Amino acid sequence: MNESKLRDLLAQVSDGTLPPDHALERLRTLPLAEAGQVLADTHRVIRQGFPEAVFAEGKTHTQTSDALTALVAAHGCALATRVSPEMAGLLRQRLPTGSYDGVSRLYRVGQMERPFQSAPVAVVCAGTSDVPVAEEAAQTLEFAGAKVNRITDVGVAGLHRLLARLDDLRSASIVIAVAGMEGALPSVLGGLVAAPVIAVPTSVGYGANLGGISALLTMLNSCASGLTVVNIDNGFGAAVAALRVLNRPIRA
Repeated sequence: MNESKLRDLLAQVSDGTLPPDHALERLRTLPLAEAGQVLADTHRVIRQGFPEAVFAEGKTHTQTSDALTALVAAHGCALATRVSPEMAGLLRQRLPTGSYDGVSRLYRVGQMERPFQSAPVAVVCAGTSDVPVAEEAAQTLEFAGAKVNRITDVGVAGLHRLLARLDDLRSASIVIAVAGMEGALPSVLGGLVAAPVIAVPTSVGYGANLGGISALLTMLNSCASGLTVVNIDNGFGAAVAALRVLNRPIRA
């Protein structure tokens, strides 16, 4: 159940078309749904504005498909991250309406119903090696109904490439900056735009990159004030952080 359906339910009780006992029965299963070994958090979308997503890495096909099925039943849509091509083939057998993207490794069933009216979120990546993480962020945003402007291969080794897209960057509601190697891109962006900048370090780089730790430390130590940093390769987390900002109601 999402917020829209909950409002409809309360309205039916208010206008007398639905007895309170019947509404109570529907609400009994609101917090969670049990499916096999999985307890799906079906209340999360009401609390946080974004439904529970299934982290597929390390899960069996049955655990992943059970969770997705429960979430689709509750919300009409669902998202799984870190899905291997082999698991995607198995998921299609049980959830044939879903779609799989091999770059982002996302398996999507349907889409959230609430579109955002805000300016696009700019998802910027330093190099094409960072595209899988950037696409995880971009496609998670699109699943939620947000508009995305992809800006690819604008790393600071060729700063003119980034400056050529300055108008696009400054018109974005939020900027998600994805970079490996030394991870300098978010700091540069943080000095160029007024919008919130969410930095995503990637594990892309040679040995001293330490699997993304050097990029992470660069971003955490940025001199660009107010930079937000998520974990290594966590495009999904960056997207949900951006959605939390977009979900904030404007109050006078």
